[in-house]
Amino acid sequence: MPQSPIDQILKPVSKFIHQEFTGGIILFVCVIIAIIWVNSPWAESYHHLWETRLMVGFSRYVFNQPLHIWINDGLMAIFFFVIGLELKREFMAGELSSLKKASLPMMAALGGMLVPAFIYFVLNRGLGSQGGWGIPMATDIAFALALLSMAGDHIPNSVKVFLSALAVADDLGAVLVIAFFYTAHIAFAPLAIAGIFLAVLMIGNLMGVRGTIFYLIIGIAVWAGFLFSGVHATIAGVLVAFTMPARTKINEKDYVRNVREYTSDFENAIPQNGSLTTSEQHQTIEKIKRISMDAETPLQKVEYSLHPWVAFVIMPLFALSNAGMDIGSDFFSSLINPVSAGVAVGLLAGKFIGVAGFTWIMVRAGLSELPDRASWAHIVGVAMLAGVGFTMSLFVTGLAFGHGEMVDQSKYGILLASLIAGISGIAFLKTIKS
Repeated sequence: MPQSPIDQILKPVSKFIHQEFTGGIILFVCVIIAIIWVNSPWAESYHHLWETRLMVGFSRYVFNQPLHIWINDGLMAIFFFVIGLELKREFMAGELSSLKKASLPMMAALGGMLVPAFIYFVLNRGLGSQGGWGIPMATDIAFALALLSMAGDHIPNSVKVFLSALAVADDLGAVLVIAFFYTAHIAFAPLAIAGIFLAVLMIGNLMGVRGTIFYLIIGIAVWAGFLFSGVHATIAGVLVAFTMPARTKINEKDYVRNVREYTSDFENAIPQNGSLTTSEQHQTIEKIKRISMDAETPLQKVEYSLHPWVAFVIMPLFALSNAGMDIGSDFFSSLINPVSAGVAVGLLAGKFIGVAGFTWIMVRAGLSELPDRASWAHIVGVAMLAGVGFTMSLFVTGLAFGHGEMVDQSKYGILLASLIAGISGIAFLKTIKS
């Protein structure tokens, strides 16, 4: 099929976008831009940009906040919505769909959350920074998978699946931690309204409503209810995602049979001279479109549609607005504080011990097996990469400390740990022979 000039121009762009490591590269570039910007003569413009206020609302329900809050509470709700879609898909038909499949990555994720949190708590016990124990708990799935793909083609696909499932389970743990431990106060009236809208979505699913616009519009109302209730609005993203229909209206055999019949009808239709199709051919095309929509789940349709926006707009914007940190000549001496040490040691040592240790316990106890074609060396490499906790760690930092010196100290620890974990993980995995 001949390509148009615009197709030839966009083909390399499309190929780049769909590479596994692309999202991680874009995220990394935005982190570097933010750090350079803050440490340049234009640092003032960086802070002024994210403090620009935007107002939306009506009556007494008005949300008038700086741009970086819109990103953290608004756009990141979409990020969590996509995480929720991924979680539901994995629970229904993925690596978390059965106890046998889910046991190893979920226990590895549990270890990768408990040990870092414990290390941070021990180093900050009794201090004002004690509440930041949730910061080193989460692995950045975009960075970790991007780094794993850079380690070489000799890494078995099962190892990538294991890391993905681990990171997804990790995200679930982070969502629960945010919901139960980083909610300051609750206004029950807006929360009740959000609950009503959430019930509408659940009823819509049970009644067979499949229009994605229905779920997205009412989902925004759920988000607004959570926002004004005091429960962090990103939790709404996950809950709305779990109401999305995840079943097809037609099974595979019927779909294949009908498509073959329609294709035959299209071929047998008398063609019209020129580039236009006949009325009969057009009707056949429309039938194929309708049956293809019935063969597609709304959950997967929305997930695939939003994924590029999350990977190339939302997460880069979050990194750009949150990664800015002043790195002066005293950078390394400024790391000597309980917050930076707790975060860095938690991510590096805690993640490694937790992921590798809990995986070893599960296998030694005969409760699970290593992924297909994976060795203990691969598990060690994955445990190293799990220490890359950038996006979610920054997000929890904002919830734990708000603003001030502790935020910067946490960012220093996250940056240092993520760099060391990423570099050491890639270097180690490259030494493994296929």
